[in-house]
Amino acid sequence: MKKLNYIIAAFLVMVWMPSKGQTQKGSVLIKNATVITITQGDLEDTDVLVENGIIKKIGKGLTANNVATIDAKGKYVMPGIIDAHSHVALDAVNEATAPITSEVQMADVVDPYDIGIYRALAGGVTISHAMHGSANAIGGQNITLKHRYGTFNPEDLYMKEAPRTIKFALGENPTRVHGRGKNIQPRTRMGVEAIIRNGFNEALQYKKGWENYQNESKQKGATPIPPKYDGRLQTLVDILDGKVIIHCHSYRADEIYALINTCRDFGITNIVFSHVNEGFKVAPELAEYTMGASVFADWWAYKFEVYYSTAYNAAILTQNGVITSINSDSGELIRHLYHEAAKTQRYGQLSDQQALELITINPAKQLGIADKVGSIEEGKQGDLVIFNDHPLSVYAIPQMTFVDGVKYFDIEEDQNDMRISVSAMETVEPIFLKEHDHSCMHGVDFFFTNFGRNLFEHSH
Repeated sequence: MKKLNYIIAAFLVMVWMPSKGQTQKGSVLIKNATVITITQGDLEDTDVLVENGIIKKIGKGLTANNVATIDAKGKYVMPGIIDAHSHVALDAVNEATAPITSEVQMADVVDPYDIGIYRALAGGVTISHAMHGSANAIGGQNITLKHRYGTFNPEDLYMKEAPRTIKFALGENPTRVHGRGKNIQPRTRMGVEAIIRNGFNEALQYKKGWENYQNESKQKGATPIPPKYDGRLQTLVDILDGKVIIHCHSYRADEIYALINTCRDFGITNIVFSHVNEGFKVAPELAEYTMGASVFADWWAYKFEVYYSTAYNAAILTQNGVITSINSDSGELIRHLYHEAAKTQRYGQLSDQQALELITINPAKQLGIADKVGSIEEGKQGDLVIFNDHPLSVYAIPQMTFVDGVKYFDIEEDQNDMRISVSAMETVEPIFLKEHDHSCMHGVDFFFTNFGRNLFEHSH
């Protein structure tokens, strides 16, 4: 009997193992819609066929066997919205123990149960860039997520094709956490810059040590001792080698320009600035030396370093040739990024095309995934949203959201409670969205309270 149990257990493992890590792919035919392709204009009364997660055909009068068909007459289809700066689906945000923590990875704390994923899908968002917080000058490595809500396996959310990215931060956040909070560098903005430069210089020395070891190893009879592996420095080496894209929390023009110059000194071109409230002051430099800017539509004045800003920022950056996206940095705002994009038509008179690029192809470019998502093109992944009205209309409401051709949201099937795991400590009916859980400074908010500030103020 015992032997039989072992055989059954072994069989179950064999059955389970091949399915582990396999991502669900779907097929769907959407007919008669106004298709907003982003890259090839708007197509009236057009069909989109997705097979096995990939957009197979775009045209009129398409048919397919054994494929779910949706009549979208009078509706609009656009690519899945992409949020280039998010903290949704993360169990932790800040590893605030040191000014440089490039060895930590947000992939280790992805929470597939977070209801924020479903709420994002309800807003048409199919991909989010789950980022480390802004407590450190050089934070942890981010992870790009596909919103495949319903899985229990965090790895099912990973967009494995996406390049590696890492979080940097300038300004008050790292100086308060480390300078004021711990009395270590950085305490000032120049200290932040020094931390980053010193980190890169140390990484160059580390890289040289490994190169010397490898060269010595090729010598006949040589038995060199390898350097000690350091995950923190190796990640910085990978940044210098162009293998990792920097996404940097920033507000002020002076420090944005300072980091641009630092990157130029070290030959780094893969950098995206996030928030960038004073980006309009250095728009030509951002256009020439970076992969773009991911901004808020109209958030500012929530702390002193963000007082100088304008709702025209995204439009000014766009008109100056900066690859610009609009992000949420919020578990609530992620639900209506299409409305945030529409604000650029009120403040900047951007065209429909330019406004929608801010939440589709542009963030895809900033994440290094524009060859796979961000527009409706044959051969790209089947991430699609069906709207009842034009996405930039104030009356627009997402009706269905597809990821890899699989329908993960349908407004007609939306139940009152879509949680897949309920904490015993959570109230049955929260009266507000848990905004705090998706904050850049989650876990270190203490340093920004009056008590926290006063505690570390010393008078003599």
